[in-house]
Amino acid sequence: MAENKNRKIINKIVIVCVIILGVVAFRYFDLGQYLTLEYIKASQEKFQILYRENRFLVVATYMGIYIVVTALSLPGAVVLSLAGGGLFGLTVGTIVVSFASTIGATLACLVARFLLRDWVQNKFGDRLTIINNGIAKEGSFYLFTLRLIPVFPFFVINLVMGLTKLPLFTFFWVSQVGMLAGTVVFVNAGKELAKIDSLSGILSPGLIGSFVILGLFPITVKKLVSLFKSRAVE
Repeated sequence: MAENKNRKIINKIVIVCVIILGVVAFRYFDLGQYLTLEYIKASQEKFQILYRENRFLVVATYMGIYIVVTALSLPGAVVLSLAGGGLFGLTVGTIVVSFASTIGATLACLVARFLLRDWVQNKFGDRLTIINNGIAKEGSFYLFTLRLIPVFPFFVINLVMGLTKLPLFTFFWVSQVGMLAGTVVFVNAGKELAKIDSLSGILSPGLIGSFVILGLFPITVKKLVSLFKSRAVE
């Protein structure tokens, strides 16, 4: 028992060191400059030539970068999504971005769960009982709603869900489905990468409202069905 506990502590220390090293390297070498809209637009033609010459290598490299950026909660995921549309087109871009973003998010959730959940559960266990019960019953619906509404930060959802008991596979497939609509929007916008001057204009208020309605629809229907069933029993 003690040996397993010590091994777990060592594993946590190693993971923390890897994360810190990754973030420090990102800042020290100013790697963020390569994840800006300006850099992607300026390099689009060069990347397209590379893609035509070696499609598999470019796709694999792109996915690797996207997964690392997402797993470490580094800035640049939106720009990478646009780059995916500009480089791969709508169909291939949507598939590549969808899987890369979901894999990265799942890794971030897994790391948060491994590093923090035991501590959070021990410290706030009583307060989290209701949340865990709700997640156990309707976690997929809550996660689906959060994924569809763009106002909730991507990395915050990964962290919060990592602190719950939501099954990791459920987190993966619900995130895959829930983020698909937003992925299509950004990848499709990326097809006209040269015409994009800022990231703020991509999601209009009307589009955000549509995501909110779409996200709330499943859980609203479920609540109404439960209400009607309870009244029928009475």
